[in-house]
Amino acid sequence: MDQVTIEKKKISYSAPAKVILSGEHAVVYGKPAFVSAIDLRLKFTIEASKKRTEDKTISTIAQRVRDYLQKQKIVVTDKHFSYSIDSDIPLRRGLGSSAALSIAASAALLDFYTGREFNKEAINNVGYQSEKYFHINASGVDPTTSCFGGLIYYRKEFEFLKNISSLNFKIPKKIEDNLYLIDSGKSNETSGYLIHTVVGGLYNNKPQFVETVLQDIEKVTKRMVVSMIKEDEQFFVKSIIDNEILLEMLGVVSDKTKELLKKLEPFGIGKMTGAGGVKTGSGYIFFYTQKPKDLEKYCSQKKIPYLKFKQSFEGVKKEI
Repeated sequence: MDQVTIEKKKISYSAPAKVILSGEHAVVYGKPAFVSAIDLRLKFTIEASKKRTEDKTISTIAQRVRDYLQKQKIVVTDKHFSYSIDSDIPLRRGLGSSAALSIAASAALLDFYTGREFNKEAINNVGYQSEKYFHINASGVDPTTSCFGGLIYYRKEFEFLKNISSLNFKIPKKIEDNLYLIDSGKSNETSGYLIHTVVGGLYNNKPQFVETVLQDIEKVTKRMVVSMIKEDEQFFVKSIIDNEILLEMLGVVSDKTKELLKKLEPFGIGKMTGAGGVKTGSGYIFFYTQKPKDLEKYCSQKKIPYLKFKQSFEGVKKEI
């Protein structure tokens, strides 16, 4: 018999990070979220191997891919593989690093097992199943934005009913030019803890209070969408201010982050983005300034990490 050889063909896919502009936590309770993909990417590369990967995270994504293919009546064999990850996305900072991994790895594994590229709806479906494993009760907004790119208006009514609107407009240049992401520090808490223990616990104790806050977040989210369409900077600024106040009412913004926002007031206004953080940092702050040079100088002097906000219009894609 001929000796079996391992085909060393590498398959690579990349997916972008995301920033929730408005709707954090409320999106878990059926309210809308307004989200943008940003120009930071994670690349996942895979090739056949003689050894089985022992990484639990990647093995779980691979199992979700095989489960999906079986449901689609596509016969696959459990081939062994090796992989590598190359990422620009900071970890535990509210920018959707795990979602980008779920999407890029799902796309690469679908291709690896079948030898063909899948559409974004299929990739998002599999990526969402993986994200649910990593973050119990995940809304699905992170992998959806990472998969499709651009601006997304997302609402999950039920597990079987998700409304995903890829918006056909961009953040106006006069607004985007003044947008930054400023690092308040890594969160000590997982997204699951913040969703279930912090906000979920508050909901159980004060359901009427939390429901009112969530309804107000929904109003702010819709206002922010309108501010983009009308290119109304004042309306946009008010939406950021109100969103931050409401997130603080939910208890997901740390004292350290509030203090940083106070110190940054001479330069503009900001809000937490993502699940947040309580004991130490709350991840990145979505920040609007009309004094960009002064802001950059201050952050550099104080050694506060920051990124220039830049939209990404590309979702998941195969890398050549």
